[in-house]
Amino acid sequence: MIWAAIILSGLATFLMRFLPLSLLAGWQMPASWRRALNFVPASILAAIIAPAILMPDGSLMLADNLRLPAAIVAAAIALRYGSVVATLLGGLGFIWLFGLL
Repeated sequence: MIWAAIILSGLATFLMRFLPLSLLAGWQMPASWRRALNFVPASILAAIIAPAILMPDGSLMLADNLRLPAAIVAAAIALRYGSVVATLLGGLGFIWLFGLL
C-alpha cells in the first residue's frame, strides 16, 4: 500500500511538471511578453529590499533608520563602481561605522 502511494505520488508529480512543458513546446511567446519579462528580476528584488530597508520593525520607519542612508550609500557605490563586493562593503561599513556613534 505504501509503495502504491509513493509510485502514484511520483507519477502525479512527474505529470504535473511534464504536461505543461510538453504541450507548450512548440509555442512561441510574443515579443512584448519577452520584453516585459526582462523587468521581473528587478521588480522582485525591489519588492524584497524595499520593505527590509523602509520597514525594519514592521512599520514605516524613516527617522533613526540606519538602513535607509546605508542603502543610498550602497546604491551610489553600485552606480559608480559596479562592483557587488564594493557595494556590500560600503553599505555594511556605513551601518557598522554609524551604528557605533
